Amino acid sequence: MKAFFTTATVDIIMDNFVYYVPTKVYFGKGEEDNVGKYLKEYQPHKVLIHYGGASAKKSGLLDKVKSLLEKEDISYVELGGVRPNPELSLVREGISLCKKEKVDFILAVGGGSVIDSMKAIANGVANPEDDVWDYHLGKKKPQKTLKKAAILTLSAAGSEMSNSCVISNDSTKEKRGCNGDFNRIDFAICNPELTYSVSPYQTACGIVDIAMHTIERYFAIGNETELTDALSEAIIKTVFEFGKVAIANPNDYNARAQLMLASSFAHNGLTNMGKTPLLTVHQLEHEVSALYPSIAHGAGLAALWPSWARYVYKANLSRWAQYAKNVWGIDSGDVEKDINEAINRQEEYYKDVGMPTSLRELDVKESDLEYLAFRTSREKSRTIPGYKPLSYEDDLEIFKMAF
Repeated sequence: MKAFFTTATVDIIMDNFVYYVPTKVYFGKGEEDNVGKYLKEYQPHKVLIHYGGASAKKSGLLDKVKSLLEKEDISYVELGGVRPNPELSLVREGISLCKKEKVDFILAVGGGSVIDSMKAIANGVANPEDDVWDYHLGKKKPQKTLKKAAILTLSAAGSEMSNSCVISNDSTKEKRGCNGDFNRIDFAICNPELTYSVSPYQTACGIVDIAMHTIERYFAIGNETELTDALSEAIIKTVFEFGKVAIANPNDYNARAQLMLASSFAHNGLTNMGKTPLLTVHQLEHEVSALYPSIAHGAGLAALWPSWARYVYKANLSRWAQYAKNVWGIDSGDVEKDINEAINRQEEYYKDVGMPTSLRELDVKESDLEYLAFRTSREKSRTIPGYKPLSYEDDLEIFKMAF
């Protein structure tokens, strides 16, 4: 394979890595019926059931979970209200509740936002001497965490198996990630049937997020990663294929199952073995949805990716040509033509599934673009690394192109 970077002094070999995925996954129909039994194994003193809005109640899932815990004599308290782009204020409320009720296990019922909120609460409760937001600012790392699990109801973020937790500070309009093995949850219940009621729009947002977790790792720094690349290509193609099936036929179990599996494997470390993951488009998007909390994360990614791709592809033509060939089946021999055709096809795919391909469609104000670049670059103090490093000026140009 042609190297991404070549120097006279560096061996072109796969990077060293640690692959650690301790989360136990219970996958398939009806697995949520066993949640009481699975929790009982951990002998919790009291469980916090954490969830989002009306859907968990309306579907009957929340009542089912509570009855199953009661059947096993497991005490619990509950806290709802998690929004897309989960907020620090609710995390702090959850920490206070858990301390008051002496909670030692948290169960998330929902998608990535609920799971991330749960992770932040677990970290905050276990380290009462720290301010939980310091973990997201990179000032500290939690030394302990609570036991935690999830019943997944949305295929998107992959938080059920990732070491990542992203929280928005609703006071300062900042959105920051916190990564580490302390964020790995103990078990995840993944029944594709629980995603049947997800709307076409949110399903499409999930498609974008799952694929983007993989795509961004595909274009991360790394050499001689043939197996990792092949796994990534398979996930991307599977998501794009079965995503459309799930939108057209929401109760198609196989399509929902493929998306749910892809969601987990796209963000559990599998697709960055031997690479240095960067998730640059995610970092750009975090500033957008931090400033505009109503913007769904996947929609923001779709609006930004085509512009990012067109801005950076020339810095690594061989890798982008490989993507065009192996993901989109384009191989005319004209490298730049093939790459641009692949970017165009992906952009059209986003449109086909109802996703935006510009910030204007999301009602982002043109007057905010400089501010977004300023925040992405940490007030012009950092350059995002990669085969094409992105400074404040680069960030701003991408935002302008995406507008």
